[in-house]
Amino acid sequence: MATLVLKVIPFYGWIRTYSAAHLKMDFMAGLTVALVLIPQSMAYAQLAGLPPYYGLYASFLPPLVAALFGSSRQLSTGPVAVVSLMTAASLEPLATAGSESYLAYAVLLSLAVGFFQLSLGVLRLGLVVNFLSHPVVAGFTNAAAIIIATSQLAKMFGVSVDSAEHHYETVLRVFRAAMNYTHWPTLALGVFAFALMFALKRFCPRVPNVLAAVVLTSVFAWGTGFEHNTSIGLQSLAAPQATEAVTAYNAAMQAQTDLAARRTALNAAMEEARAHDEPFAVADEEHELRRLSLEMEITRSKARSLREALRGMLFQAVTEADGRLKFSPLGSPLPTGEVNDGRTWRVRVGNSALDPMSLTMIGGGAVVGAVPGGLPPFSVPRFDAGIMLRLLPNAIIIALLGFMEAISIAKAMAAKTGQSLDPNQELIGQGLANIFGAFSRSYPVSGSFSRSAVNLQAGALTGFASVFTSAMVLVALLFCTPLLYHLPQCTLAAVIMMAVIGLIQPAGFLHAWKVARYDGAISVITFLATLAFAPHLDKGIMIGVVLSLGVFLYRNMRPKVSSLARTEEGELRDATRHGLALCTQVDLVRFNGPLFFANASFLDEAITRRLQSKKRLRHIVLVAKGINDMDASGEEALSLVVDRCRSRGVDISLAGVNDTVMAILARSGLLDKIGRDHIYVNMEKALCTVHAGAHHGSDEARCPLTSACQLHVRQQIAQPRPRAFAAAGSAHDDRR
Repeated sequence: MATLVLKVIPFYGWIRTYSAAHLKMDFMAGLTVALVLIPQSMAYAQLAGLPPYYGLYASFLPPLVAALFGSSRQLSTGPVAVVSLMTAASLEPLATAGSESYLAYAVLLSLAVGFFQLSLGVLRLGLVVNFLSHPVVAGFTNAAAIIIATSQLAKMFGVSVDSAEHHYETVLRVFRAAMNYTHWPTLALGVFAFALMFALKRFCPRVPNVLAAVVLTSVFAWGTGFEHNTSIGLQSLAAPQATEAVTAYNAAMQAQTDLAARRTALNAAMEEARAHDEPFAVADEEHELRRLSLEMEITRSKARSLREALRGMLFQAVTEADGRLKFSPLGSPLPTGEVNDGRTWRVRVGNSALDPMSLTMIGGGAVVGAVPGGLPPFSVPRFDAGIMLRLLPNAIIIALLGFMEAISIAKAMAAKTGQSLDPNQELIGQGLANIFGAFSRSYPVSGSFSRSAVNLQAGALTGFASVFTSAMVLVALLFCTPLLYHLPQCTLAAVIMMAVIGLIQPAGFLHAWKVARYDGAISVITFLATLAFAPHLDKGIMIGVVLSLGVFLYRNMRPKVSSLARTEEGELRDATRHGLALCTQVDLVRFNGPLFFANASFLDEAITRRLQSKKRLRHIVLVAKGINDMDASGEEALSLVVDRCRSRGVDISLAGVNDTVMAILARSGLLDKIGRDHIYVNMEKALCTVHAGAHHGSDEARCPLTSACQLHVRQQIAQPRPRAFAAAGSAHDDRR
């Protein structure tokens, strides 16, 4: 009964022994983590293409739920870099970042991720995460860290660019924009924030470096008027080229809207024609739909070019007699007696039409801006079956990646604390965290490496530490949101860059290569594919998974089959690898791997080659220690091998057969066909039993296996045995 209760409400296990000392330690740990989580979560929300306050929403309920229903007592759940990046990659093809649809899809994605993780946990299928092998994860993580870091360059330089089809193209656009204009105060402040966090982490690890950078840069931005925007009418822009570009841009955006409406109507008409079985009408409408799609792409490209041109225009401002600002191209001659205000101004251009009566001119750096106060709106996510199906593949990848990150840090902490860990229960906790988060406007979350380490170092003893963290986030949402207005965007970019530095580990590639070259190759290919296909990160993951499965199948289809011979020390080793001589009468053949349909013929071919090449062969001992399983095809292949050998006058025995395979041999009747007296406990006993008979009448001058057999006999004689078993031991039969 107690076990059932712990599975349903696992937090009951640590509530029973909770004390005031636990409360003090957990409170301090929860407060410490909250100081890191609040600014970090806002940065990660922007990485996911969401408003910063969505990071606070994702930091409210999910940490509490994951702590109460997971198995780890120190794991800190919330927004993380890789999952945030995957969220953006999943949603960008479906909606414009920051739009209402985008926000709704992010919540729906959290729901899908949660249900998938919960299902795996309830069905005890946590082992499915093993499909993401370590080389694949290492390659993906290193690539994702680089993608995450470079995705923040625009905020560090203080420029705006459109996302390209590939991430490297977006990075090139950022550098081109930065060469045209860099907001130096933004770059300086971002570099300062990064350097401060790095220095504090290196030399003063007890100081909350993220909080220190956030507080100092926010105070600086507030005190110096870092954000300096103004709203003007188009008539205040004394730049004909700019006014023409604004007019053309608005026309292009309106054309996109009109074309989208026509395409929607055309789709409806085409469905109606299909319903009435009118093939000619359907063909005409399909042709018109293709024409509209091409026209939309041309219009979209034109709008993108105009948007880029507007963002690249730089202006200077002078104050007129009525106090209003008048803008002209930067460097153009000013009227006599007028002086510009010393700032470089730009037009703020988003992904929607510009209001000619209210253009926003940017004369400073970017800050977070107004953050809605109060609790997130609790509501049931609006379910859309079509969108859910499109999100499902990415939801599965996010669920598996997120869980791998969570369980890795949980295992590392459990090794230090001695706590028992249940991966399936952790899946349930992570799944419920994402599900409950979806009802409070959260996007997908996972366990965090950095914050979990902070939690452990701060002395967290139970999951109540995460409960206190959620409480601190609640306080921030209710009372502290006005303080976040002046937080510079470049500081959030620096926070993200600082967080992902630890994810870049080139040594992982070298380690994988040293262990197995194919693992090293898979890791590098996954890394390069992820970089090449970004922001479509799922393609890099899938390439890595397919390569891993392909290598696994190839290795099992062609397992290692080797003939054994003795070394100078008398040990039996692979003759080819060690350059050892082989016996002409007896062949010890070792088969490493399960014997199943994919490799059954491989064993037959290996034995046939030996029968053809060794004309004096009399006995084959199949060392079956490595055969850990066998199916019907494998059993049939082994039966054919026995028939082939004995039909040629070569006897065959098995050594080291495990219980699973022995049961299969017994059920199939193959055990009786081989002969129970031809089954041996291990290869040494098999060799010493068959050696003399196989060499009867042989003219082999010196058998390479003789000393190995003699060594085994000497070891058996020298081994002390209890008196009570001495008599039984002398009559013991080596055969099974």
